[in-house]
Amino acid sequence: MKTIIFLGTRRHGTSREALQMAKEMAYCTVLFTDRRGLGKKTNEFPEVDEIIYMKDIFFKEELMSEIQELQAEGKTICACMSFIDPYVSYAERISAELGLIRSSSYAFQAVENKADVRNILIGLESSPTFSVYEKQMSTAEFAANYKGALPLILKPSESNGSKDIVLVKTELEMADGLRYLQKKYPDISILAEEYLEGTQYLIEVVVYRGTVFIIGIIEQECSRSFLITGYKYPAELSDVQKITLRRAIHDILFHIGLSNGSCHLEMRSVGGKWKLVEINPRMSGGAMNRLIEEGTGINLVREILKMKVGEAPHLEPFYTQCTYAKYLTVDVLGRLLHVCGQDRALILEGVKYVYVKPKEGTILSPPRSMGDRYACVITCAETIERAKSIAHEAAKELKFYIEPL
Repeated sequence: MKTIIFLGTRRHGTSREALQMAKEMAYCTVLFTDRRGLGKKTNEFPEVDEIIYMKDIFFKEELMSEIQELQAEGKTICACMSFIDPYVSYAERISAELGLIRSSSYAFQAVENKADVRNILIGLESSPTFSVYEKQMSTAEFAANYKGALPLILKPSESNGSKDIVLVKTELEMADGLRYLQKKYPDISILAEEYLEGTQYLIEVVVYRGTVFIIGIIEQECSRSFLITGYKYPAELSDVQKITLRRAIHDILFHIGLSNGSCHLEMRSVGGKWKLVEINPRMSGGAMNRLIEEGTGINLVREILKMKVGEAPHLEPFYTQCTYAKYLTVDVLGRLLHVCGQDRALILEGVKYVYVKPKEGTILSPPRSMGDRYACVITCAETIERAKSIAHEAAKELKFYIEPL
């Protein structure tokens, strides 16, 4: 029985769509998870044939033993993969041990650490200035040494979902920010980066047999806390911007060593030059697959799965359609009582997708990370401005009833 192994998943978004797509492609699906609750809820994942709970998926001997049992049962392992941090490069290393088609595992491993990426890319025009704060350093001395470079962005070198990104504008704020992050991430170095002003873009990329395919360039709308609340496809760029962006992406991927696999980059145009905000060794999460499919006709999750099992992917757009995704957050901490308005939002012309993530009884909070976005609306229209307007109208139909805590 042809089988795909997945390491980890979220309940929603890209990683969940990958499970569903693998089943649609007629593969047996096996999910390894360290979330005990998921392991007990097989009815919640009807697309998964077997859920295997492991306290620590990184315990390789136990993982390989479980895989050998699957093989003894007659399952032919065609791929081992992950769409979530921190398992992407680990899944590639397991693939290598199993003799499967694999991506650039060493490149993925480097990309999982933001400080390592910065060190690899030193000297590139797209690389912003940075420094790395280690736990043995004095916060006061570090802040004093770099006060001339303010404002700066502080972030843990290993994180995702826009968690704990701190903008510091004074020496005192910098010292306080370092102490806060050091306490929260005691074993992880802290990255201090040049603050980049300018419009931010997300670029979904697939490298197939050494050829770089830019699947989509999407303009992001950021909140003050660096949370992404809106996505515009296609991004409105001049021909010169497109050429220089493609050149910058090629240079970045060449230096990282990514010759086969998928990733996404976040970049800003600063003073006419492209600067790398960050790069992640997987396609974006959330509703990105749906946004790309509405905008290009490409189901990127399906094409990535095809690559992993040895099939040639289709990576050229079937069409280009103006598409907008709006994410919703809440302003108060409280227990969700009810959400209404989905049906009214869906019947509006141009609305393609409406999704509400939390269930009744869930504790909701004001946004601190991407995980605190609780609903998404995707729309299409003849222009980006019209698609955005429709999305805002649809979002007004969604009402969250919350009992404050």
